[in-house]
Amino acid sequence: MSKGSRLNKLLPNGKGVWIPIDHGASDYPLPGLTVLETTIRSLIDAGVNAIVAQKGVVSHFSHLCEGTQTSMVVHYSVSTSHGGPDSNNKVLVGHADETLSRGGAGVSSQINMGSEHEAAMIERMGELNRQAFHLDLPVFGMVYARGKYLNVQENDPTNAQAHAVRLAFELGCDAAKSVWTGDKESFAMVAGAVPIPVLVAGGPATGDSRSVLEMVKHAMEAGAGGVCMGRQVFAHPNINSMAKALMMIVHNGASVDEAMEANKL
Repeated sequence: MSKGSRLNKLLPNGKGVWIPIDHGASDYPLPGLTVLETTIRSLIDAGVNAIVAQKGVVSHFSHLCEGTQTSMVVHYSVSTSHGGPDSNNKVLVGHADETLSRGGAGVSSQINMGSEHEAAMIERMGELNRQAFHLDLPVFGMVYARGKYLNVQENDPTNAQAHAVRLAFELGCDAAKSVWTGDKESFAMVAGAVPIPVLVAGGPATGDSRSVLEMVKHAMEAGAGGVCMGRQVFAHPNINSMAKALMMIVHNGASVDEAMEANKL
């Protein structure tokens, strides 16, 4: 399968509902990640486009995606909550050449922009993306503008998040993740900073389905390419319903009320 074919499945019509479940490598136990197979089956049943996970999870569970519209993307960056000053220093724990044999359809890595370790993380993403380029694999970038050395330009309402997705694009990513910047006007600047899909993050689990779905609807109206949302989905009391609601909003243009009513949220 070509890179183009993989991208078309991961991001049909340039839009995607991606659910990252790599959090268990950084901190554990976490609600929704203690019985992984149940969570993964719920997401696949909802038809999400991608599940982003560490390579061991992909190796163990990617067979569940066979014959479905869901693919798995291998996230090669990791740190743990026990790392002290290194807890935000995302190191690479693999090579892109592992991806296909483990059952993955693409690669992902992370940069914490403004961190004291920023330069090393940029270099790591560049190297992983180089490997993926020669293997014809899609590349995803999670770039967060949140380090203590963040130098936000004057009058930048995105708080450097537009710069973050631009960095991901310029390093060769085919899609990038962004946090919600608070309103449609500023998020439109983020989405408009790059010619690749920008997937909006969900942040810490809140249990407030309506507010999450409203944020996603606003992001889509501002030009987002979909969502890359973990804890708001896998920690939800009804993972399947929340994922289906996101699919309706992202791919069908449903209203928040329609998505909530159809999925009994």
